[in-house]
Amino acid sequence: MPMLVVCLPTYNERENLERVVGELGRVFADHGLDGRVLVIDDASPDGTGAVADRLASELPFVSVLHRERKEGLGPAYLAGFEAALAAGADLILEMDADLSHDPEDVPRLAAAAAAADVVIGSRYVAGGGTRNWGLGRRLVSRAGCLYARLLLGLPVADLTGGFKCFRREVLERLGLERVSSRGYAFQIETTYRAARQGFRVVEVPIVFSERRAGGSKMSRGIVLEAFWKVPALRVRAVAGRL
Repeated sequence: MPMLVVCLPTYNERENLERVVGELGRVFADHGLDGRVLVIDDASPDGTGAVADRLASELPFVSVLHRERKEGLGPAYLAGFEAALAAGADLILEMDADLSHDPEDVPRLAAAAAAADVVIGSRYVAGGGTRNWGLGRRLVSRAGCLYARLLLGLPVADLTGGFKCFRREVLERLGLERVSSRGYAFQIETTYRAARQGFRVVEVPIVFSERRAGGSKMSRGIVLEAFWKVPALRVRAVAGRL
């Protein structure tokens, strides 16, 4: 049975963390998964790290990686990926800690990885969607995915989605030290790098829900990074420097 490590990056997620970890534990048990949870906390000032430590002391499938400061989603995931690989994970799954991603979908993503290298929980394939989003946010998200898809030439509908499962071979060959995106461009960059190396990327439908507690981490800087990062990735790939 493959070992699955779910990476949960956190920054001020004290209100959500215990619930999402509890639901993941139940899903692991119900589906017979060899699942672990790795919380990657970027020194949350609201005490998320202390909650994570308590959960790790109570639940054998939970571990915590404390980071000294907030550096963005990308660096947090990269640190988590390296820790998961070192722990012997066969499958490494990334998801939000705010319950926007349904833990019940984890077994479907893990199962799809038996026939694929990267599995994306997709909002924009048949059967997928979003819940409790306004028109403006839906338009921005769709436009961002279309922009990246056209510039990079990737037949992937949801390039900005953060619910993804990697086989360990992908992360071992991806060159994690070369991944430089910090915000949501990280999702685009990792998928593009994997596809350029010939790994098979598939999408399975999921419904993304608005967070139940806490505030969104989206910012203008994150959007701007994605805007310039996409053509930069394309240029580097064409020049053979990706």
